[in-house]
Amino acid sequence: MGDDHRMADHWWWRPGWEQGRRFYTWHLTFEDAPEVHRLAQAYRDGLADVPGLDLVPDQWLHLTTQGLGFVGEVDEADMHAIVQAATKRLAGIAPFELTLDRPRITPEAIRWEAAPAEPPSAVRDAIRAAIGDVWATVPEPADGFAAHVTIAYSNAGGPAGPALAALDAVEAAPAVAPVRSAELIVLGRDRRMYEWDSFATVPLGA
Repeated sequence: MGDDHRMADHWWWRPGWEQGRRFYTWHLTFEDAPEVHRLAQAYRDGLADVPGLDLVPDQWLHLTTQGLGFVGEVDEADMHAIVQAATKRLAGIAPFELTLDRPRITPEAIRWEAAPAEPPSAVRDAIRAAIGDVWATVPEPADGFAAHVTIAYSNAGGPAGPALAALDAVEAAPAVAPVRSAELIVLGRDRRMYEWDSFATVPLGA
């Protein structure tokens, strides 16, 4: 994406969302990933003067994996049953490492494409199978998944050129992130940031 492309506001209210709503979803998170935090800080510093961006702090870095539904619309007992099913299925997936290198610009965000993409996809497939153990229908399409980690969300329309120039000026070695678990979280987005409380953490390969 270059100077002839534009950014767009990420924070429009998608269907079902409103102030105060919370959503059950599975993420891969990076609380214990100092290399990711190092790389994220390098890019937060590089993007600090670019207008129209909300920079993601270390605690909210995540790889979105599989949504379930809004709190109040799905049964909490089902969430516990899905966690039990996911615990069995994720035991068959070994822990792995992801590499994050140069982020790229999309209209609503600046994000790393996680590599390799296959292990997160396998985690998602296992979680979807676990949901299918409990529910007749698994939410969200099975295809179209892109394993990515966002470092900044766009909060306004405008040219992409300033962000592209800022990214080009950053010099930072790639980060390797260990992935040892998947996390079911209760997600909110009231303050132009995805923030959450943990519902359950399920280890890989256990």
